[in-house]
Amino acid sequence: MRAAKLRHDRRLSRLPALLSAAPPSPRPKPDVQALSTRAARRLNRGCAWLSAAVLADSAVEHYRGMFFNRAMYAPLAVSSLTLAASVHGGSDRSGKSHPVRDGIYALAALTGLAGTGFHLYNVGKREGGFSFENLFYCAPVGAPFALLLAGLFGRAAERVRDTAPGDVPQLFGLPAGRALAGASALGMMGTVGEVGLLHFRGAYHDPFMFLPVSVPPAAAATMAAVAVQPKRPRWRLARLLLRLVQGLGFAGVGFHAYGVHRNMGGWRNWSQTMLNGPPLPAPPSFTGLALVGLAALDLLEERHD
Repeated sequence: MRAAKLRHDRRLSRLPALLSAAPPSPRPKPDVQALSTRAARRLNRGCAWLSAAVLADSAVEHYRGMFFNRAMYAPLAVSSLTLAASVHGGSDRSGKSHPVRDGIYALAALTGLAGTGFHLYNVGKREGGFSFENLFYCAPVGAPFALLLAGLFGRAAERVRDTAPGDVPQLFGLPAGRALAGASALGMMGTVGEVGLLHFRGAYHDPFMFLPVSVPPAAAATMAAVAVQPKRPRWRLARLLLRLVQGLGFAGVGFHAYGVHRNMGGWRNWSQTMLNGPPLPAPPSFTGLALVGLAALDLLEERHD
């Protein structure tokens, strides 16, 4: 009884101190401008991967074509500028757009659009037109599309940076997160179409060749669902799938390097096997598109927070 009374008296003696204690401070609100800038920087990094893939791929493929058309130098110059602008944007912590970067991205989008037209013309003028054989071995129709995407997503990054504090970033009259989620889904499906065509040419002789035509479509479908109805459970699934797609871009370079090694002469005859083996610069396009999708999720979380 005495012990119980002592415990009761001790609790009563602490009661005034507990009542006079200050209430816990509310959770600070996130800095919306900082979150928008972070998403814009992630978009710039995605554009850097896309433009680097275009630069390396066009350098190899246009060298194989002996630059018979002077216009074949254009994607090398423009993708180099886009890569430099994207690296600069990825490290730029300011909340304002840069007019030089914006102009370079616009030039990249126009060059990618023109390149798609050139490649379509190259395929269509051959005997048989748009047959499987021409699509397999003529100018790849989807290759310039990556430069077009780099330009469009780069310009989107500059628009996101220009958002006034407290406002929701807008693109084409839609919230930027939802617009970019849909755009990243379309970009991934376009890339999957090109990959599926070329892996079909390789007869899917390696089971790993099914990965880039199965994981990215699942990520694209999830991002399309996020664009239509941005619900939190879908964000978690989308983020997981995008991380897998991001890693797939790196792993694909290793698989393609092994494919080059399997050609006669291997890497000792690299000047020939790199031209005839699977393209090393192609898989990082998935990494760039995954970063764009992650930036879209960042913007959606910012809006709901």
